[in-house]
Amino acid sequence: MLLAEALCIKGRTSVITRGISSQTRNLITRNPLLGPYPEGLEIATFGMGCFWCSEGHFAGLAKSPGNGVYTTLVGYSQGVTKNPTYDEVCSGKTNHVEVVQVVYDPRVRPLCALLKDFWELHDPTTLHRQGNDVGSQYRSGIYYTTPEQKELALKSKEVYEKALHERGIASKIVTEVEPLMNFYPAEEYHQQYDFKPGSRQYCGLRPTGVSCPSF
Repeated sequence: MLLAEALCIKGRTSVITRGISSQTRNLITRNPLLGPYPEGLEIATFGMGCFWCSEGHFAGLAKSPGNGVYTTLVGYSQGVTKNPTYDEVCSGKTNHVEVVQVVYDPRVRPLCALLKDFWELHDPTTLHRQGNDVGSQYRSGIYYTTPEQKELALKSKEVYEKALHERGIASKIVTEVEPLMNFYPAEEYHQQYDFKPGSRQYCGLRPTGVSCPSF
C-alpha cells in the first residue's frame, strides 16, 4: 500500500552519484548508461518486480546484433522521496517502484515488441508483489512519456487482460499506466546485475504462462 505523502521520507536536494557518471558504460552494449541518447531513440520504463530480474531480460536482448536496444538501466520512479537510496526505497516509505528503462530504436524494435515481453515476463495481477518479493516497490507499471506510448500501453493492457480471462485467469490486471513522474538511477552495483561476476542468479518474476496476442 502506498503511503500518504506526508508520511514518506523527505529525501535530499543533492543528487547522489551512486557510483555512475556520464562515462559509465552498459556492460552489454558498451554504450553510455546515462543520456542524452542519440536522436531517434526512445525510452520505455517498466515496473515488473525486482529490477535485477526485469533488466536481465532486456539487457539479454541487447547481446544480439541489430536488436534495437541501445542501453538498459535500472532505477526508482513514481515516488515522493527526492534522490532516494536503495535502502530507503526498500523500506516502503518512499512510494517509488523499482523500474528498468529500455533505451531502444523504434525503427528496429517497436514498442509493441517490448510491451509483449513486459506482459509475458511477469504476473500483472498481483498487487505490490511479484513472487516472494513483497512491497510497493515491486508493483507492476508502465510509465509513459508520449501520448503514443500511453495509447499503446492501454491497448496492450486491454488485450492481455482479455487473453488472461480466456485462459481462465479471472484476476484483474493491476498494472499502473501513468506518466513518468521521475526517475533516479539506481546504484552502480544494481546495473546489469545479472551479468556481473558473482551475481546471485535470482529471478523473482512469476509469469502467468499466457502469451500476449497482437495489438
